[in-house]
Amino acid sequence: MSRQDPGSTIWFTLSIDGESLGYFNGCEGLSSQVEIEQRQEGGNNGFVWQLPTRVSFSTIRLTRPLTPDTAKIAKWISSLQTGIKRPTAQIAALRADGSEVARWGLIDVLPVSWTGPTLDPANPAVATEVLEITHHGFTD
Repeated sequence: MSRQDPGSTIWFTLSIDGESLGYFNGCEGLSSQVEIEQRQEGGNNGFVWQLPTRVSFSTIRLTRPLTPDTAKIAKWISSLQTGIKRPTAQIAALRADGSEVARWGLIDVLPVSWTGPTLDPANPAVATEVLEITHHGFTD
C-alpha cells in the first residue's frame, strides 16, 4: 500500500460553473468565522450562553504565473458589465501527480480584484497574476 502525504499540495484548480480557469500555485483565504453572542442566564452565575449569530467568509486570493488561462479570467470579469451572475465555483488542491487532496465548493462567487504582472525589464522576474474572489459560503 502506497502512502500519500495528505497535506502536500503543489497547485490548485479553479472552475466556475464547471469551466476551468486553470491552475494556480497559491491559494489563501479559505476560511469562515462564526460570530458569537453571549447571553447571561438569570440566576446562573457560573455559565454564559455562547449563541451563534452570523457566519462570514473571507475573500479568497489565488496566485499563479501568467498563463494563456488569463484570458478566461478577463472574460469572466468582463461578463459582469452585462449583468451580475453569481455562479458556483470549485477549488481543488492537487498533489504533484495530479491526485486530489481536497475540494471546496463555493456558493455565489464574484471576482472582486485582479492584478496583472509588473513588467519591468530592469527587474526580470516571473510574471504573476492575482485573482481575488468573494463568496456566500461553502456547498455541502
